[in-house]
Amino acid sequence: MLELLTAEEMGRADRLTIEGGVPGARLMENAGRAVADEVVRRFPDAGRVAVLCGPGNNGGDGFVAARHLTEKGYAVRLGLAGDPARLPDDAAAMATLWLGAIEPLTVELLAHADVVVDAIFGAGLARPIEGELAALIEAVNASGLPVVAVDVPSGIDGTTGAVRGVAIRALATVTFFRLKPGHLLLPGRGLCGDVSVADIGIEASVLDVIRPRAFVNEPALWLAHFPWPKPESHKYARGHAVVVSGPVWSTGAARLGARGALRAGAGLVTVASPRDALEVNAGALTAIMVRIVDDAAELAALLADERKNAVMMGPGAGVGEHLRSLVLAALASEAAVVLDADALTSFADDPDTLFAAIKARGAPVAMTPHDGEFARLFGTMQQGSKLDQARAAAARSGATLVLKGSDTVVAAPDGRASINATTSPWLATAGTGDVLAGMVVGMLAQRMQGFEGASAAVWMHGAAAHDFGPGLIAEDLPETLPKVLRELVSLAATQRKS
Repeated sequence: MLELLTAEEMGRADRLTIEGGVPGARLMENAGRAVADEVVRRFPDAGRVAVLCGPGNNGGDGFVAARHLTEKGYAVRLGLAGDPARLPDDAAAMATLWLGAIEPLTVELLAHADVVVDAIFGAGLARPIEGELAALIEAVNASGLPVVAVDVPSGIDGTTGAVRGVAIRALATVTFFRLKPGHLLLPGRGLCGDVSVADIGIEASVLDVIRPRAFVNEPALWLAHFPWPKPESHKYARGHAVVVSGPVWSTGAARLGARGALRAGAGLVTVASPRDALEVNAGALTAIMVRIVDDAAELAALLADERKNAVMMGPGAGVGEHLRSLVLAALASEAAVVLDADALTSFADDPDTLFAAIKARGAPVAMTPHDGEFARLFGTMQQGSKLDQARAAAARSGATLVLKGSDTVVAAPDGRASINATTSPWLATAGTGDVLAGMVVGMLAQRMQGFEGASAAVWMHGAAAHDFGPGLIAEDLPETLPKVLRELVSLAATQRKS
């Protein structure tokens, strides 16, 4: 279930299913039962549940959950925002099946509760929550009571992950059919708790009509394209990545990237080093080669060897005209190109020159900015969600855009995008982004396409950090990749058998 559905797309999935003959009330019954089952699973010994219902179909799910929880022996108090007579048809039908009292939606419902079911607003919320409902949500959060949210925690925009005024902080969230972007994008991601996806009777065939373009970044998205070495493979068949080093006082970032490329599977890696940094780089490298590259002409000559089929530059390279000339020389070659850090900032005053050079070539280009670098290069495009921004930047630049963070988004110029769900807070340390850029160039050297290769690198980077855990420094990431690759080998074998 890789597809991510916006609120509008999820609404289409519901409508297509209902038009196909499945009553909307059946979908609502299944959704509410799934929420009740999650409460029972998590809190088998709880006695009292407060169910908070909103004025729409999310509230209808809450009525169903309340009924099933009552049948399972829980003492349930249910509160509704608004007039029961104004509920949508399916929600109104579920309200008539609820035999308990319908109370006003107030803080009083929390008194003596053990668990809260949040069924106030769903993924389609597009306006800020204010007034009494905002005060109620703040009271829920302050109470410390565990919350199971229906679809998304109330206050979260399911399409963007944005908080609309104020939002519930949930222990767990039950959503339906497919995840929404807001389950993975910050800040919504941090408020959802554990997210599960319930089957409520919507057939996967509706996706053929909806054709979603956003996906969870999981191995199933790109594993079929993964460049496993074959029995007859040799190092040249696995690609030769070039990583451009900065000056003598700033060489470590390039070496981190080079190590990431090598561990990610590139058959050969060369650091293109300024002459004054040659001894520093050569003295710190073993399996990675070093060549002198002092200017754009020398880089062009190095990349004229078509076996050197991917190049990365930017980390530690120094902002300015010298790096601009190196970037343009790389883009004039036939090699895949990865641009990070200073390679992006060097074009902050003239991004159109960079984008024109990218669009004039056939080989893949990936850019891997963090938020600050993105703002410098795409300042006018900081509108909408992180997913919106990454897609717009990819379309404008012609490159695969890797917008880094705890919710890294990979976006292709054609509109496809992935949002990473595998990450670790221990990545917040110097040099981890340099390793990621190197891993991306390693995947492109092995001839993966930009979107799949960057998505694979981002996932492996997060998985390595997760596996290593506390104490992680950037140098640990490449050394943890063999474990991640073994896991992928096992997963690929399982997929082949199935």
